[in-house]
Amino acid sequence: MQVAPPDSSVRRWTTDAVADEQRLDYWVGAICEAFLEMGCSSRAARRFDGELTSLPVADVVFNQVISSTQDVYRTPTAIARGGAHPYYLITQWRYPWQLRQGGRLLQLRPGDAALVDSAQSYELHFPEAVGCLSVQIPRFWAARWLAMPESTQARVAARDQDWGRMLSALCVQLGQQPLLARGYPAALLSDHLGALLAAALEPAVTSGLPASGRQALLERARDLMRQRLDEIGLTAERVAVELGVSVRTLHRCFTAADASFAGTLRRLRLEQARAWLAQPRWARVGVGEIGRLCGFPDPSHFTREFQQAFGQTPARWRRTTHG
Repeated sequence: MQVAPPDSSVRRWTTDAVADEQRLDYWVGAICEAFLEMGCSSRAARRFDGELTSLPVADVVFNQVISSTQDVYRTPTAIARGGAHPYYLITQWRYPWQLRQGGRLLQLRPGDAALVDSAQSYELHFPEAVGCLSVQIPRFWAARWLAMPESTQARVAARDQDWGRMLSALCVQLGQQPLLARGYPAALLSDHLGALLAAALEPAVTSGLPASGRQALLERARDLMRQRLDEIGLTAERVAVELGVSVRTLHRCFTAADASFAGTLRRLRLEQARAWLAQPRWARVGVGEIGRLCGFPDPSHFTREFQQAFGQTPARWRRTTHG
């Protein structure tokens, strides 16, 4: 039985809805319904606890999984019966776990992010418990971001290496609080995830542009972003189309400069808002309206982002600046 939360776009399953002796069977049905056909066993079967929350964001789906210890199997028979075979980006935030695919057993730490191809058999082992974010990624979306999406083995972005740090931080945060995704434009968050995934898994793949060309493209992109800061939901795809380049090329130029499209857009918006708040000619324009003109979807989002960046609310910044 699926439990309906207040937000109809969010799906939720919980073993609290069934009797103790039915919990593991219920859980197997829940993960097959939310993800795809898989087998599951647990040494805690007699008192199994599990909760699964599924939140669609643009083309991907964020799934928070919290449960007792378990072992999950994706078999050739299940693969043959299935239709679509998405990828899953899996990140545990608290417990170590194991992943076997393509004859290789990986020992993964909390925070490591692993990209698993459901078109290939795999095993997931959670010896202590499950507390993870599993992002369901369609194959067309993966091909948009990764030059080499298909692999017979899982690919890992380590929590303490290069762009893996940022990918890990994003996955851990959204794993623990998936509804935070509601505070950001869906397309922008989806693009940000794709850019981080590409940077973490394929750091050696370049955009094909020389360094001078990448710098020139970055400058053109930043100029265009400044001109269109008021567009709520401005995405890298729109900017790339206007610049006449692919989305992948645009993101790899940002990555080469140790930056990201989403992070740069956020910084430009906050810098513009701070500048306007300091100018007397904007004194009669409300704080919320300034945030909207800089592309923030609502006043609370603007206040939260501004305070995080500058250590005080926009209203307090304005009062302090104007004396």
